[in-house]
Amino acid sequence: MALRLYNTLSREKEIFEPVEPGKVGIYVCGPTVYKDSHIGHAVGPVIFDALKKYLTFKGYQVKLVINITDVDDKLIIESKARHISMDELAQEVSAGYFESMDKLGVNSIDLYPRATEHIKEIIDMIQKLGENNAAYAVDGDVYCDISECKDYGKLSHRRSEDQKDGSRELAGSEKRNAGDFALWKKAEEGEIGWESPWGYGRPGWHIECSAMSTKYLGETFDIHGGGLDLIFPHHENEIAQSETATGKPFANYWLHNGLTRMKTKSASGEWQDEKMSKSLGNIQPLKEILETYPPQCIRFFLLSTHYRRPIDFSEESIEASKKGLMNIYRTLERLERLDGDSDLFTTEGNVKKMSEKINGDADQALFDAVAQGHLRYLESLDDDFNTAGAIAVLHDLSSAINRYIDKQQLERQGGEHGRMMAIESGRMLTWLGQVIGLLEGPLEKQEGGDALAGQLMEVFIALRAEARKEKNFALADAIRDKLTALKIVIEDRPDGAIWRKEQ
Repeated sequence: MALRLYNTLSREKEIFEPVEPGKVGIYVCGPTVYKDSHIGHAVGPVIFDALKKYLTFKGYQVKLVINITDVDDKLIIESKARHISMDELAQEVSAGYFESMDKLGVNSIDLYPRATEHIKEIIDMIQKLGENNAAYAVDGDVYCDISECKDYGKLSHRRSEDQKDGSRELAGSEKRNAGDFALWKKAEEGEIGWESPWGYGRPGWHIECSAMSTKYLGETFDIHGGGLDLIFPHHENEIAQSETATGKPFANYWLHNGLTRMKTKSASGEWQDEKMSKSLGNIQPLKEILETYPPQCIRFFLLSTHYRRPIDFSEESIEASKKGLMNIYRTLERLERLDGDSDLFTTEGNVKKMSEKINGDADQALFDAVAQGHLRYLESLDDDFNTAGAIAVLHDLSSAINRYIDKQQLERQGGEHGRMMAIESGRMLTWLGQVIGLLEGPLEKQEGGDALAGQLMEVFIALRAEARKEKNFALADAIRDKLTALKIVIEDRPDGAIWRKEQ
């Protein structure tokens, strides 16, 4: 099945065909680094990192660029409030953002270009617009004349007059058209700026992305991504200025991810959704979330919703997603107990080996689950990168493996053949997850003193087993209850009790 992606430009799913066969260029609008990152800043990077991993799996050579906006009115205001330079502020916030991305497994980004490092390219593009009669200066400010931009509004299907609403533009009392937007802004006395043909100033927001994307990906590239809130005016203006400057199509596919919403309870106890924003004071700092939950859980949570749908953030939704991921890891732990040398995370499952060794209905059912799951998984990703559907396959395969282990009583009586079938299925489970950056290794241990903790837990388990043997169930239950209060769970299995600390 060919990869199909929903293109905001055409408003329909299209078969993906890159500009250059075998190669893909992706540009994603990154953060404006004036405040610490929140959970919404993680959505786009996680989605497009996963998309790059999948495209690489399909054999493409992919270049993924996410920009950093490090010059903006908001940075100027915040840096003044904190009495530090704009550059210091940008470096500080960027460092926290990069640290969070590393923890989330966003490790396939090729470039994080900064706007301040591309002033020459920005000025060059503005001059091209001027040569094409699509840029004009007013007292040190430079505007894009949208009346000279062919098909303005084709992405958002909004009128140019709407430009003035909700945008980051200057007052522009001398603009030719209400929708004309700033390409260059005159710097006030004492503000950061650069010399230009129009005087000392700084770039507008929209021109930064056009200049950086075309520098690294070419005048026409494959995929441009970002949040739904960027369709207008930001992405609309990128198209207008880029295509007017170059005379070529800008990006062939526009992918927009849903926004992050907070799920809160009203005074009457009913659940309600509200947009996550600084103005509403409901921002969830990414650093705090990553200190509360394992990063793998956050990545799993973000990919468990189709990228075009809004992500409803709440403690309940994170916990539900974490429980689902933990169920898969419990399956992998069962497999590791069957064979300590199973190498589940670095070796791909051998489906051919499984098919040649089928012996009975249970083997056939497990093999069918693996083979059909493999097909369904890739079909989901080919259908507009439906990671939610793909993750549902991971859950189904995990359940199939557990049923097989139980039916064959592998934990009670073992058997080399049954262990082999189960282990190969587990390897396929992790291999599929890794296609989009999941199940790449054991969950990080959150507790310290692992060796001593393990020894102490063996003592508690032995004491509890002895109490149960002597039918002192009150003591056995008390031990279990005390451990549960410490978020330590004991599971009684046919081959003995095991323990784990809840993540």
